[in-house]
Amino acid sequence: MFEMIKHRFRIMRAVAFVTYKEWSAYRTHSMVSIFVGPVYFLVQYYIWSAVYSGESYINGMSLSQMLSYFCATMLINYLTMDFADWNLQMLIRTGKFITFSLRPLNHMFFALSQKAGHRVLGLLFEFLPCFMIFFFIFHIDVLPANLLYAILSIAMAFMMNFFIHYSIGMVAFWMVQSSSIRNFFNLCEGIFSGSLIPLVFFPKSLQMASFFLPFQYTAFLPAMVYTGSYTLADITLPIPQVLLLQLIAVIIAGVVCRVLYAVSLKHFTGVGA
Repeated sequence: MFEMIKHRFRIMRAVAFVTYKEWSAYRTHSMVSIFVGPVYFLVQYYIWSAVYSGESYINGMSLSQMLSYFCATMLINYLTMDFADWNLQMLIRTGKFITFSLRPLNHMFFALSQKAGHRVLGLLFEFLPCFMIFFFIFHIDVLPANLLYAILSIAMAFMMNFFIHYSIGMVAFWMVQSSSIRNFFNLCEGIFSGSLIPLVFFPKSLQMASFFLPFQYTAFLPAMVYTGSYTLADITLPIPQVLLLQLIAVIIAGVVCRVLYAVSLKHFTGVGA
């Protein structure tokens, strides 16, 4: 068992390193975030400064907490963003996925390893520069309230993002053109993950629904863990319980993704691709 885990770790490290080397040739693409991130933050700063005009707290959040929240969501996104859905749909559409069905390494694990290498690049050329800009230039408190809790939550958000994006990508096994499904999913993710606006500003019914949807576990929840407090639908939970809730969601998403992958492979083989 230990040898098998060790072997898979070596494979993941090798694929991640190759992916890092490949994408590092285009590192200027990642470095664009050094400019995009702060500009987006400035837009949020002016919008929310106007919203908070004359108000100390809105929906339980102060202006400084709101700004820290948006900085946290941006920084977390640099570490967890995923492209598995686009990549998988491209492989299926072009027929290149057939090569992975002949390899001893399944594509899901290969895609996860690719993401690991890609996000190391994001750590170096997106997360760290923007962290320093937010902290030293804008003087925003972007230090995690608890480093260990933040790392655990971001790691689970990393996996959650992968599972849900890979699951969306598998729609291409049944649909010739699945970009519309992907676009609709990206819209829902942007709204219900809390990356555009904190979920505490939603109606209480939608806040309750967020507990049963996968989206908040990729942005809102890890951002709340990062900043040190979690309240949603008038429910306040201690961070250890929040991490447990996130872990349960990740396990469910992982099981669903693995089942869909097995079914998809049978369908892919069945149509003779």
